[in-house]
Amino acid sequence: MASLWDDLDSLVNSPSSFEATTGERGTIKPKADFDAGDDTVALRKAIEGLGTKDKVLIDILTHRSSAQRQLICEAYLGATGRTLVEDLKGDTSGDFEDLLVALATPPAVYDCHEVMRAMEGAGTKDSVLIEIFASRSNQQIKALSDVYLEETEKMLTLDLKSEVSGDFSNALLLLAEGKRDDNTAVDADKAKEDAKTLYDAGEKKWGTDETKFVDILCNRSIPQLRQTLVEYKNISGKTLQQSIEGEMSGELEELLVAIVKCVKSVPAFFAERLYESMKGGGTDESTLNRIMVGRSEIDMLDIRAEFKKLYEYSLHSAIESDCRGKWEKSLIKMCGGDDD
Repeated sequence: MASLWDDLDSLVNSPSSFEATTGERGTIKPKADFDAGDDTVALRKAIEGLGTKDKVLIDILTHRSSAQRQLICEAYLGATGRTLVEDLKGDTSGDFEDLLVALATPPAVYDCHEVMRAMEGAGTKDSVLIEIFASRSNQQIKALSDVYLEETEKMLTLDLKSEVSGDFSNALLLLAEGKRDDNTAVDADKAKEDAKTLYDAGEKKWGTDETKFVDILCNRSIPQLRQTLVEYKNISGKTLQQSIEGEMSGELEELLVAIVKCVKSVPAFFAERLYESMKGGGTDESTLNRIMVGRSEIDMLDIRAEFKKLYEYSLHSAIESDCRGKWEKSLIKMCGGDDD
């Protein structure tokens, strides 16, 4: 595991899927001869007939792009006067229901609802907030914030502020503003300067000045941070991730490490999250659903490749051994192939 995150040799020139919202590296592609009306008829039959025909639901919802699924939702509402999400909730259950509802929900709305769930009840689910805000682009964060405002009539950043505290709060709120520099040009001198600032604020002194880490990691562009990671290792002899893990603890450490991992490789970050969601005795179903739905049109092929590289077995076989029934069948379709 360490070797993947410590290897910075190819970092600066390797492609990043950080800014992507759809792409060639997804497993779900738009259906060529798509007809929302035909799909609506088939879905109605599957849902309204005696006993829901799950195969039809799976085949349609896991083989249409998100944009096409939204057209189906519009056609379904027009034909029935009911939302597809309501009918899916009424006719399916458990993890299978959660997955189908996620597929029938626009990405920004789904992200927003995941953030809301993470903030609900006693104890905020920080790992969900960390995963979402560390891995999403400015555009995605702004879109989920807009949905939050529309649905709650409140500012997401203000509500987050009441849920979290300290340096972790400062970092999360900076990310939640969606104002990371998105300039693709790299300033090599600035990268050296930032690397030295980070070294002086951590490894070099007694005690750590967390504010410098938060400022640089939450504000600089992804290409700029990639160069900074290389410069940091030149100065320190350690990777920035190793320094953060050695100098910090708790949620702030988890968030800053997640940012560094996403700067290096978003697919590897998600491969690791998927592995953690399935390892051991229990399965973290909501994390598994969120990543499989969220990345299926963006970089699932790369996530599969990183998963195989990291764990020496395929994501496909991990899903097969950890999940069951209709839910497993749906996830396998979205995974899109076996790399064993």
